[in-house]
Amino acid sequence: MSCPNSLLSNPRKIATLRLSKVSGHTTELLEIQSDKPTCHVLFIPGNPGVVSFYKDFLESLYELLGASASVTAIGHISHTEKNWEHGKLFSLQDQIDHKVDFIKQELQNIELPIILVGHSIGSYISLEMLRSLEKVTYLIGLYPFLMLNPLSKQQSNIENVAESSILSALLSFSVATLGLLPQCTLRFMLSKSLGSSWSDTAIDAACSHLLQYHTFRNMLYMALMEFRKLSEMPDWAFMRENHEKIAFLFGVDDHWGPLQMFEEISKQAPGISLSIEREGHTHSFCCTEAGSEWVAHHVASLIKKKISS
Repeated sequence: MSCPNSLLSNPRKIATLRLSKVSGHTTELLEIQSDKPTCHVLFIPGNPGVVSFYKDFLESLYELLGASASVTAIGHISHTEKNWEHGKLFSLQDQIDHKVDFIKQELQNIELPIILVGHSIGSYISLEMLRSLEKVTYLIGLYPFLMLNPLSKQQSNIENVAESSILSALLSFSVATLGLLPQCTLRFMLSKSLGSSWSDTAIDAACSHLLQYHTFRNMLYMALMEFRKLSEMPDWAFMRENHEKIAFLFGVDDHWGPLQMFEEISKQAPGISLSIEREGHTHSFCCTEAGSEWVAHHVASLIKKKISS
């Protein structure tokens, strides 16, 4: 997809980072406020729940919506640059409750519809938020992780590490040790190991957040809770009842959201809007400028269609 010339000629509005206390937890928010919003888009990240990874995506989305929506991304508890929670571990349910509390705390009184956009496990979190919040009018899940994939060796390997508190701690400590290196050295190492496709935004987020003991340890613990919860069947009845409020985007080769799940949703809840991205982007779309731009176009088109219907 190409961006209209009118958008390219104007300087992009920058997403700003804000810290907020949500139910007593210091929370990282990345946001762009519209002067005349018609809706509020709340973005729920995957795991890691580091909002800085999504900066390019959020700015593109705001721009493509013509500045008609305020956009906020909310990070997960303790997936943060600083160790605000002093090493405490937070479960998947803790993260769901945290997002619900944020809406009740900061968005409950706004006279605007709330649209949820979730990535990976953020799609599952968004479904649980839709279940309990009447103000949410629409949900878009990107590369959704909704059920454990028994064919995925990567998921199995992560689960094996996450199930052991000793292995989780050792791996987290090893990663944190790398984080002690000078920033210039870290950036060089990550650029070489991750390839040239990763954006500066993604490399900056990895350097500032991922190479922290508390963040990495919480990533593994949350993953363990995800695997346990998503070993259950999805709530197909709920999806059928709310099919007009739900849209999912799948990738061609994504073990977190395999096309088998695409096919199962189409059978179990046929009214849900389903799409497949075939442009060669990955589950970690936010780590490249091209992926961020393409997915922003897709999400913007869904939101515009929903608002105009």
